[in-house]
Amino acid sequence: MLRKKTNGVARRPQRTSILSEVANTSVDRRAFLRGSGLAIGGLAAIAATGGTVTQASANTAAAAAVELKKSVCTHCSVGCTVVAEVADGVWIGQEPGWDSPFNLGAHCAKGASVREHAHGERRLKYPMKKEGGEWKRISWEQAIDEIGDGMMKIREESGPDSVYWLGSAKHSNEQAYLFRKFAAYWGTNNVDHQARICHSTTVAGVANTWGYGAMTNSYNDIHNSRAIFIIGGNPAEAHPVSLLHVLKAKEQNNAPLIVCDPRFTRTAAHADEYVRFRPGSDVALVWGILWHIFENGWEDKEFIRTRVWGMDQIRTEVAKWTPEEVERVTGAPGSQLRRVAMTLANNRPGTVIWCMGGTQHTNGNNNTRAYCILQLALGNMGTAGGGTNIFRGHDNVQGATDLGVLADTLPGYYGLSAGSWAHWARVWEEDLDWLKGRFATMKGADGKDKAMMNVSGITVSRWIDGVLEDKENLEQPDNTRAMVLWGHAPNSQTRMVEMKTAMEKLDMLVVVDPFPTVSAVLHDRTDGVYLLPATTQFETRGSVTASNRSLQWREQVIQPLFESKPDHVIIAKFAKKFGFEDRLFRNIAMDGEDEPNVEDITREFNRGMWTIGYTGQSPERMKLHMANQHTFDRTSLRAVGGPADGDFYGMPWPCWGTPEMNHPGSANLYDMSIPVAEGGMGFRARFGVERDGDNLLAEGVYPVGSEIQDGYPEFTMQMLMDLGWDGDLTAEERAAIEKVAGSTEKLGEVNWKTDLSGGIQRVAIAHGCAPYGNAKARAVVWTFPDPIPLHREPLYTNRRDLVADYPTYEDRHFWRVPTLYASIQKNDFSQDYPIILTSGRLVEYEGGGDETRSNPWLAELQQDMFVEINPRDANNLGVRDGAQVWVEGPEGGKVKVMAMVTERVGEGVAFMPFHFGGHFQGEDQRSKYPEGADPYVLGESTNTAQTYGYDSVTMMQETKATLCKIMPA
Repeated sequence: MLRKKTNGVARRPQRTSILSEVANTSVDRRAFLRGSGLAIGGLAAIAATGGTVTQASANTAAAAAVELKKSVCTHCSVGCTVVAEVADGVWIGQEPGWDSPFNLGAHCAKGASVREHAHGERRLKYPMKKEGGEWKRISWEQAIDEIGDGMMKIREESGPDSVYWLGSAKHSNEQAYLFRKFAAYWGTNNVDHQARICHSTTVAGVANTWGYGAMTNSYNDIHNSRAIFIIGGNPAEAHPVSLLHVLKAKEQNNAPLIVCDPRFTRTAAHADEYVRFRPGSDVALVWGILWHIFENGWEDKEFIRTRVWGMDQIRTEVAKWTPEEVERVTGAPGSQLRRVAMTLANNRPGTVIWCMGGTQHTNGNNNTRAYCILQLALGNMGTAGGGTNIFRGHDNVQGATDLGVLADTLPGYYGLSAGSWAHWARVWEEDLDWLKGRFATMKGADGKDKAMMNVSGITVSRWIDGVLEDKENLEQPDNTRAMVLWGHAPNSQTRMVEMKTAMEKLDMLVVVDPFPTVSAVLHDRTDGVYLLPATTQFETRGSVTASNRSLQWREQVIQPLFESKPDHVIIAKFAKKFGFEDRLFRNIAMDGEDEPNVEDITREFNRGMWTIGYTGQSPERMKLHMANQHTFDRTSLRAVGGPADGDFYGMPWPCWGTPEMNHPGSANLYDMSIPVAEGGMGFRARFGVERDGDNLLAEGVYPVGSEIQDGYPEFTMQMLMDLGWDGDLTAEERAAIEKVAGSTEKLGEVNWKTDLSGGIQRVAIAHGCAPYGNAKARAVVWTFPDPIPLHREPLYTNRRDLVADYPTYEDRHFWRVPTLYASIQKNDFSQDYPIILTSGRLVEYEGGGDETRSNPWLAELQQDMFVEINPRDANNLGVRDGAQVWVEGPEGGKVKVMAMVTERVGEGVAFMPFHFGGHFQGEDQRSKYPEGADPYVLGESTNTAQTYGYDSVTMMQETKATLCKIMPA
């Protein structure tokens, strides 16, 4: 499928004659695809058409011209452009986007085979239900009616919170936004998506340090880095194309690459310095590096003085982490960490990169904040080549998070306060009282009514407990009774033994996905399960946000195949069934009978998402960027001439104001070296102006061209009036602000986040100021369980000598459910379960693996689930390479997998990939899939053997540091 034919714009003139014959020969689509496979060229194309080649005439060639459609790969968040070749509605081939500044003509194995994802034979082809233990084909009308009637019955009996709407990082921005809006109209905050279990601790930690919870720079900006520090990430396998940018810096700048990981990964193989450390000891490791920086005075003192609050408190904590203590806790030698610290100090600016190895811990928020503090100490923030470059895993996990598919927020991270709901009600032109009436109320602990509208929902990591926990222990009226898994693979979550029980207890289980996923087979239900075939993202159009915050527009490559429907169409069907279709689509036109107009959805979230600057990227601007990718600089991402001159590619958010303001987007967050109008800004002022008598605003530093030459708070109408800048507002802007205020007395309270006109933003930027203020980053987060990041031992630790010194948290109740910490850690499981178990990604598969294991070209590359075991451990256990073994966790879950004996993992550590499913505790479940929809490759899920454990702020699951025992099978 992957063929390089040009270095410029994709062209196919040399192939038109063969494709003309293919298109006009009498052969059905399925026979064509079967004959052509991925290599439609040459002999394969001849075979597909019956083996006859005739000379093409000019008019036959013209009639069967190949259309080129630009889309974005669906397998990670680099945002690689795919150029699809389509003939008569059939996707026949592809090229990587040679013009894309992200992938520069490259693809990984997954990206090179995405055509099969769309045209795959293992997809769900029509709606199905399980009845009497058998899968039965049903119509869309029957499916929506039966599911809708069942949900309405549950709603009447138990309230709207008893239906859980689990969304997806695989949705486009438009679909994600519509999904969160739909959940609001249903009346629940029990809505979440994959970000909860991959980077929620990143978002919480980073946003609470300097304002925004996202990657600060970009893959491309790594070209400017003088040092690269990767911890808990394996981009060579998880985000392969990103490694092009890392290696460019390494070779071009002679930038040292430092990789810290418990496992010697394919990324570590490229490192100048590889640091092996004990899983779950990230904070100790970072403090060990910072100890040397402080000890030698290598920190950036002026940067800290002017732009950081709380570093003195960090210094006090770091002083405890002597080289000897760090080695005791992490296993990393002090001499090596001194060398790492010196390398970072001598090679600035440097970038810090992390992934799920750092986030999936009970103290994951501590890890992410420690990484940030390291960069603040070195002065590596707000500069090209610096920053925290956080690589996201799914194609739109950044966008779906931004659009609010989360249990604790509305689109744009507005939260769930009364003011947040009022803002979005204004955007939706909805009656706020009607919206309030959709939600349940319950008696709080104080005996007063509590509005569930303002209460964070249950996270996806804990939906199991929403089903199984005693009703009295839940902060909602009743248990979860119906589960909608919409684009979510359940085998990516821990505690699968309990998940099976929860699935069987539900009244109803609904799966909406192009593939059936493990949701179809994990349980032993005989009825009450529905499978609804969603299209892939190649059968629809819309925007998607790459890890660097750039928005890209996908063209629709092909029409929906089989009986599948785009996600936004399915949402519309449910909305119609529930009777609020007219309200939901009040400002969104319908294309035909039941498809909401995608561009209208974009424009609606443009009108509301002022907080993070999703307001300037109109569909027209995004399409213009995609059509003119070749005009953007490959490092700075800024267009050099052309119709998008001066814009940063994809208008990375914040793209301030309205589209008409033409803000270029912000390539590097917190960069004061350029004006705000060109993408500059300081740190966000979202934590107040003073703390303990200390100034929280920046001191004497500001973006170039700012008329306020010091720190300042976020902008409000009152601030404009005090500065005398309110006269710069247009009459229309002032009228819109007055409408939001509702009265003259409250006019000054309207701020940049709730001004629907964008006038406050426009005026602030015209005077060189960032609408969100200019503050210090805070190294200490006083609202978190650990204001200063602390090392805490994992719940399941074999280092019992460290538990007394570094204990976990006390048990507590939050996110609607009781959560265990100390009551688990007090038990010593290490005698029976002595090996640390961690997990991660493979280059061949993605996520739960259902779509990639259903792709024959990828399935051929990795056919077996396995566990990596160190040779010493394997020999002591009597395990040989390639043998079958049992891996059992301390909560009783066990998996039967193949042993890979390798020194990639250290002694006492085992690793398993998390992309497999379809086997459960030694039993093959292939027979339970609908006929023809079982993936080619099945295997055990590592999460069957994984254990309980959740981050103290976000409920991130702990998958990187638990315990297990390994036995020959």
